[in-house]
Amino acid sequence: MSDETKHKSGSPWRNFYGRIHGKTLNKAQKVYLAEDLPRVSPGPVSWEENPERIKLDMEKRFHGKPVWLEVGFGGGEHLVHMAQLYPDVEIIGCEPYVNGVAMCLSRMRREGGVDNIAIHAGDVRDLFDVLPDASIEKAFLNYPDPWPKARHHRRRFVTPEHLGPLHRVLKAGSEFRVATDIPDYVRQTMEEVPKAGFEWLGAHPEDWDTPPHDWLSTRYEKKALREGRTPHYMSFRRI
Repeated sequence: MSDETKHKSGSPWRNFYGRIHGKTLNKAQKVYLAEDLPRVSPGPVSWEENPERIKLDMEKRFHGKPVWLEVGFGGGEHLVHMAQLYPDVEIIGCEPYVNGVAMCLSRMRREGGVDNIAIHAGDVRDLFDVLPDASIEKAFLNYPDPWPKARHHRRRFVTPEHLGPLHRVLKAGSEFRVATDIPDYVRQTMEEVPKAGFEWLGAHPEDWDTPPHDWLSTRYEKKALREGRTPHYMSFRRI
């Protein structure tokens, strides 16, 4: 890779198209980001902290517990719900949108006792760089950015750029769940995820209509239902 394709930090030049900042954070949210975010970090992920891309010490950081991953947790409703439902599991949430991270930290404070969540407030590709092979036991992708225009479909998560690293960090037999209300995202998911080394766990398209038994309907899903869009749920096994 040439110098022209790298940042000064040494990181590769990766185009990022999603939102990072939204409306101005309130005082409390700024406090949560300053005080809580460093405490719940999964470890040295950023290129500034870890320019050699040394893999995270999962045993030391997560005390030998199973580790799950949620990609793009939005405001953290599902992330906190799963952490509360499975207290013996550690869950890494990855979200580049600062306002969403602040909402999740606020939710964790409000709920109290949620100490099995780690948060990477950045690009999941940077996290994939430092996760060891076969270190994640379950992964979630809930209502990802749909990028509806055809020319933007390559920006979706369900592309080889993301699915290849996800396959590497998941243990064999691990479950990968996808939820979306966009029919074309269902199409691309069903085409690309199996090609990346995953087996669909459903038997019929009707299975897309049934949420997992431990599913929490998020604000985004409720909005989709109000606006007449149908949620779809797909579960895969990492081969």
